[in-house]
Amino acid sequence: MKAVVIRLFRLFFGLFLYAMGIVLTMQAHIGYAPWEVFHAGLAKVMGVQIGTVSILVGLIIGIVVMLFGEPLGLGTVCNMVVVGLFMNLLLGSGVFVELSNPVLGVVQLIVGLFVISLASYFYISSGFGAGPRDSLMVLLSRKTKYKVGTIRSAMEVTVTFVGFLLGGLLGWGTLLSAVLIGFCIQITFKLLRFDPKKVVHEDFVSSYRKLGMFVHKRA
Repeated sequence: MKAVVIRLFRLFFGLFLYAMGIVLTMQAHIGYAPWEVFHAGLAKVMGVQIGTVSILVGLIIGIVVMLFGEPLGLGTVCNMVVVGLFMNLLLGSGVFVELSNPVLGVVQLIVGLFVISLASYFYISSGFGAGPRDSLMVLLSRKTKYKVGTIRSAMEVTVTFVGFLLGGLLGWGTLLSAVLIGFCIQITFKLLRFDPKKVVHEDFVSSYRKLGMFVHKRA
């Protein structure tokens, strides 16, 4: 059961890093991240809050990847909920201030993208199921045989373009993020010798049973 605890640590540490990476890119103040452009555009069209759209998009993507055989697990659900909570915590703490210098903004943006890439390594490798967007990335990589970095960049460019057409806020930092995120992920995964396609994820029911057994033994 010790392995379960280690995997849970990897999952939540990865989600915390993911939230930190997003906050770093936001506070760079040179443009919304690609998915946030998409969420903001949809929110404007639908007349709802951007957080609501983020959850709805995550649910839809989750259903799609599940239909194509990608398992949805504890990590998938936590990604949709916990990341937002960590983001609120970090933004409210005031640790990461909004930058006004565009040069420093670029540096912080790139750092944020590498933090997001490292976060993806931790929570995907936990085996509890990747987040809905990362699950889609892995699915498309498996189906098309393209590298995950190439797929991720294609996804980011696509949602940025659609989000802009829907009225989402687009900055030059957005385009930089869309192009560099795949590169950052590819470098990070290569340095860590990590292939996400080889990770066997367990579904939510299996995780629930293992956690139940762990709690029962500790009681």
